[in-house]
Amino acid sequence: MAEDLCNNAIEGLKKLLSERSDLEAVAAVKIKQLTADLEATTSVERIKTGFTHFKTEKYEKNPSLYEELVKEQKPKFMVFACSDSRVCPSHILDFQPGEAFMVRNIANMVPPYDKTKYSCVGAAIEFAVLTLKVENILVIGHSCCGGIKGLMSIPDDGTTSSDFIEDWVKICSTAKSKVKEEFKELDFTEQCSKCEVEAVNVSLGNLLTYPFVKTAVMNRTLNLKGGYYNFVNATFDIWCLDHGVSPRLTI
Repeated sequence: MAEDLCNNAIEGLKKLLSERSDLEAVAAVKIKQLTADLEATTSVERIKTGFTHFKTEKYEKNPSLYEELVKEQKPKFMVFACSDSRVCPSHILDFQPGEAFMVRNIANMVPPYDKTKYSCVGAAIEFAVLTLKVENILVIGHSCCGGIKGLMSIPDDGTTSSDFIEDWVKICSTAKSKVKEEFKELDFTEQCSKCEVEAVNVSLGNLLTYPFVKTAVMNRTLNLKGGYYNFVNATFDIWCLDHGVSPRLTI
């Protein structure tokens, strides 16, 4: 109803503009305001309908699952994935509530152990490994990653053009250097694709700089895995840390 009212008001103002050009400035401001109100209303409605669908189609149809989750969580996976809206681990790997403890950030990167600079990520890893006792940590890279493109585009002279992004993606600068050296004959797009995979391996290596991760891996209670989701052709590659990028399983 609110959406219809806003749309009708906008159409009315547009009609008035066609008849009274002297009101153009005032009408333009009002149209902008009404459009913003419409967008806000639409976004709230999307959230409401989304939650209603979840509640009726999932929550209420599987009460035993959610009753158990009220008591505790026992995920077997910790997943690092990109914040990219096209790369949702629960969607592409069909994780159910309680199955995966997730961290999403720009270009799905795991920084090296640092108590002050990357404490947020460190806290998540510590909680997953020591408290939840996850059995697997999976780092998922993906095709057409804007964060990796940003990394590959950073000038060699060290100049920066962003407040946060460039400093963050430099976590995997060794991946960039390796790709630039080993695949210098490839064009930029192809180099980015190579770096999307290589950056996952850098993150896997960085995980071992966390003492509790290294101990769990050595005790064989934790496995580190790399993944690569190509949403262009709908494939998923997975490999273990000790095997690097080859051999790997393509699904």
